[in-house]
Amino acid sequence: MANYIPPEIWAWDKESGGEFADINRPVAGKTHEKILPVGEHPLQLYSLATPNGVKATIMLEELLALGNKGAEYDAHLIKISGEQFSSGFVSLNPNSKIPVLLDNSTNPSTRIFESGAILIYLAEKFGVLYPTELSARAECLSWLMWQMGSTPYLGGGFGHFYAYAPEKFEYPINRYTMEVKRQLDVLDKHLAQQHYLCGKEYNIADIATFPWYGGLVLHNIYDAAKFLDTASYKNVGRWAQEIEERPAVQRGRRVNRIWGPEETRLPERHDSSDFES
Repeated sequence: MANYIPPEIWAWDKESGGEFADINRPVAGKTHEKILPVGEHPLQLYSLATPNGVKATIMLEELLALGNKGAEYDAHLIKISGEQFSSGFVSLNPNSKIPVLLDNSTNPSTRIFESGAILIYLAEKFGVLYPTELSARAECLSWLMWQMGSTPYLGGGFGHFYAYAPEKFEYPINRYTMEVKRQLDVLDKHLAQQHYLCGKEYNIADIATFPWYGGLVLHNIYDAAKFLDTASYKNVGRWAQEIEERPAVQRGRRVNRIWGPEETRLPERHDSSDFES
């Protein structure tokens, strides 16, 4: 590995892809034909309960908890072992990533991909969890974009090389560990001065950031809590614990979840009564 010299023109070697070799490829587009299911509600979510996926379901459950009946939704399970490359899914998201939201209450229907875009769309549609004053909104958007730009270092960088790469290599693990710990320190220092990311009010910036960094300090993502010493980030832990105790967050974390204890799973959600059954 230390003597690797990049070729003049890179060529795809599927065998070098590690755990995700069957689904990672250097081209976009569909691999098979499949029509997506459509439920009875205007909002149709196609997702999986990854940290990015639960941003959308937490947001939808928070909207419903606030009394927004128009936020009722159907959540369809998309297994990212290949279902994200179906013709139906690719027609909604050419980037083949979950989550995707389809709003059939508009004419024509509105598709929204990228989890941050979904949060902004829903916040603007229902007029909640998003500041109206210009400076406050700028602060909210700044932290939302911080999360969207920072998390690839945590997931695709640290998580990949620490947990999923076919071999352990010191340089990339050290590189991404340093960056993840810097990000945790950014959050910890900020949350020492702020109750939520943008002050006293919980909003979409918290909803976006909690599944990744909250999951890291509370739920040992990648089995790396000890390695990263996540317990030392006390303010992040306080913030994450408070958010996790919200009933809407607890419901949102269950939707499209197909792993973990049986009582935490809800592969698909089509009605609020699904949580009870």
